[in-house]
Amino acid sequence: MARPEKNRRVYKPPKMKGFKPFGIPKCELEVVQLTIEEYESIRLVNYEMLQQKEAAVLMNVSRPTLTRIYNKALKNITKAFVEGKAIVIDGGNYKFEKEWRRCKRCFKLVEEKENHIKCIKVSDNNSEELIQLDKK
Repeated sequence: MARPEKNRRVYKPPKMKGFKPFGIPKCELEVVQLTIEEYESIRLVNYEMLQQKEAAVLMNVSRPTLTRIYNKALKNITKAFVEGKAIVIDGGNYKFEKEWRRCKRCFKLVEEKENHIKCIKVSDNNSEELIQLDKK
């Protein structure tokens, strides 16, 4: 039997839940899923300009595993770009470094519940306006 995958370490969740191509009606869109760890590999290697070896250490995986995650992410993004599909960023096998939440009303990311400032769009300070993003 195969060994279960360990959680990949992710610094913080993406600001958005995905992307939609311009010029294609939403009702005609197909989607491609990008996992949270695939997003993180792209962020570390392409945005932060880290070597794959360094990114692997930050994600708590081996360098070959990071390469597989990264290549799958590139394949999914390329497929969405070429075929005009939406990208949905969700799922995977990951663990955030800190406790992250997202406001249900304004979609702002909140690091640690204690740092939450009442949403402008809410009339009372209701902690239920926050969705916990960590996988349990």
